[in-house]
Amino acid sequence: MNSAKFQTIVDIPDYPWKTGYENKHVFMGSCFTENVGERMAGLKFPVDINPFGILYNPFSVANGLEILLNEREFKKADLIQHNGLWHSFSHHGRFSAMQEEEALAKINKRIKLSSVFLKEADYLFITFGTAWIYRRKKTGEVVANCHKIPAREFVRERLSVTQMLEKYTELLKALWANNPDLKVVFTVSPIRHWKDGAIENQRSKATLLLLVDELVSRFGNDKTAYFPSYEIVMDELRDYRFYAEDMLHLTNVAVNHIWGIFEKALLTEQSRLVAREVQKIRNAVNHRPINNASSGFGRFLESFLKKITELESKMPFLDLSSEKEYFMKQNRSFNFNSLK
Repeated sequence: MNSAKFQTIVDIPDYPWKTGYENKHVFMGSCFTENVGERMAGLKFPVDINPFGILYNPFSVANGLEILLNEREFKKADLIQHNGLWHSFSHHGRFSAMQEEEALAKINKRIKLSSVFLKEADYLFITFGTAWIYRRKKTGEVVANCHKIPAREFVRERLSVTQMLEKYTELLKALWANNPDLKVVFTVSPIRHWKDGAIENQRSKATLLLLVDELVSRFGNDKTAYFPSYEIVMDELRDYRFYAEDMLHLTNVAVNHIWGIFEKALLTEQSRLVAREVQKIRNAVNHRPINNASSGFGRFLESFLKKITELESKMPFLDLSSEKEYFMKQNRSFNFNSLK
């Protein structure tokens, strides 16, 4: 008798390439991008995550990438003041500031750094959240964030596959002209945009899925790919216990599940093994001993300093400097205490 199945499993593509610690990764898009990107950052992979802050729609993501390619400098005319803060319509609110000079400094510093990083990157991960956009009536520009400016100043519309296919065809060609070896991995965020309504959210996600399918079909598997995070949540995690209290965002359990599939599919075996060791080091940094003057704690510190040294010798591009400094500082404190 066959055992009952309580879950449908999503088939993951056999990607023709995998990444690792020796590669640079750019993450752009919705908050789901930050879930995966920050997981890689925590494991010390070289990453640049959302240099414009969270971007939800394909147009704003493309606009951000074009700004980085051109290393465009923002001026005062690019900002707007509202509720005591200076904002950029190309950026998330994390770049807003009370003084325009401060906002411009934050924006331009990040553009300069991220422009260089993008042109040297090996992988670009793009996550689309919604096909709905807000266009400012006064200028006709598509905004990445409305910054709580009254809705009457914007027109809401849904992008079509045709509109975005044309824009991304030109964008990808420009990206590869600057960085011929760049691999682009698309995902569609499983996080629902409930303000769009249940029906319009589904239509939006369908538009994004069709767009990605067209792009991957057009440019092929050598340079582009799709990671099915949306399908994993919709099918494998088809239960509200995998959602946060708002019933829209994902729990850590859900993110962990997606990460496990992601790393197995897209990371090299060596990098997965190194990531396990890095996670142990990170856990050790967060460890709080009962007695930090005991001989056992001294051995604990020495063992992790040795582990870091071994990893650095095997993988010189792995940056564990902050963790090493922490253990060395604790070790000096331990030696001082033990002499008392």
